[in-house]
Amino acid sequence: MAFREWKTFASAGLGAALLGVLAGSAFADDTLKLTELSPNGADACFGRIYDAAHLKAHPKQKVARIFFYYGHDPVSRPNEEPSANSDTSYNGFLTTTVRGAKAPEWAGGWCNHESEDGTSGPIRCGMDCDRTLASLKVDDKGRLVLSDLSSDIYLDPDSEEQLGKAEYVRQALGSEDDNFRLDPMPASTCKAEFARIDPIDPAVGPPLRERFKPDQAFCYGRDYDAAHMSSHPDQLTQSIRVFRGPVELASFASGGDVTNWPDGADIAVSVTTRQKGAKVTQTYSCQGEADQWRCAASSKMSNFSCDIAQKEIFLKRGANGTIMLANPNSSIAVVDLCSKAADGKTKSDDKVYRLEAMPQAACAP
Repeated sequence: MAFREWKTFASAGLGAALLGVLAGSAFADDTLKLTELSPNGADACFGRIYDAAHLKAHPKQKVARIFFYYGHDPVSRPNEEPSANSDTSYNGFLTTTVRGAKAPEWAGGWCNHESEDGTSGPIRCGMDCDRTLASLKVDDKGRLVLSDLSSDIYLDPDSEEQLGKAEYVRQALGSEDDNFRLDPMPASTCKAEFARIDPIDPAVGPPLRERFKPDQAFCYGRDYDAAHMSSHPDQLTQSIRVFRGPVELASFASGGDVTNWPDGADIAVSVTTRQKGAKVTQTYSCQGEADQWRCAASSKMSNFSCDIAQKEIFLKRGANGTIMLANPNSSIAVVDLCSKAADGKTKSDDKVYRLEAMPQAACAP
């Protein structure tokens, strides 16, 4: 249960927040409508890769690769969010790679004409918090002219105050990173460029929402032997099971919406600790969020003296058929969830579990 593994979940949470902001800013009728960018209604791609000679001649330009994609979301991948929401998208995507960087950064927004009727005038791509992603126009050679690109496009609005001037300048784009002239390219070129942002690990397989069906029971767990417990003196968990059984399946069947799976899915987590031999089981209600299930503790199966709804755990795909369970804030019943020991971040070495598939009988109540 290494801390290094938990950082993956933390990063996923940040990505989910960003995706949520962007998706929340989109309109339901956001469709391809800027014929200047896409005369035939297909997804459109524009890009440019600057050679060494150009970059040498423009020392204040940090951007070495830049691509603008207009159309359906090229960033998201098959994830844990309900399939009913999978077509939600906004229509402008920018990705740049600065000199020396190994991977691109990206931002997204929605693009429209600034005129009252929305059919003429300059094209502006907006972002949340009334920020501008870029202004667009197409020249007489079909190239996309991208301007009004802020140097802090990938930073928070108050980042200069938070980071300090020197660090802000280091992270921001350069003074010559604007007024780009991008060539038309195949849509597949932009998709390949956006895929560099966060390459898919084939070892983790399909999303959990595809691996586990709404009416399917499952059982995952781990039993820690004496050698492991001896080498991890701060770990309380001796045995853990994560499962959906008859009770959880019946709960979803009676009130769940299959089209929004896995939102509303109940799971149960049973644990035994080195201090107590008795097994304690807690129920959680889950929802899909980016590449993980976010599961809040539920009082369906028992009464609590406190509000446990803020007690959350996270499930995520692991390599080779395993699943990962993150417990960053003392939300597993290795401690009393209403006790002072459960306040704040998990203090014991019970933060991340790598769990393997087990027979359903291993998760029997």
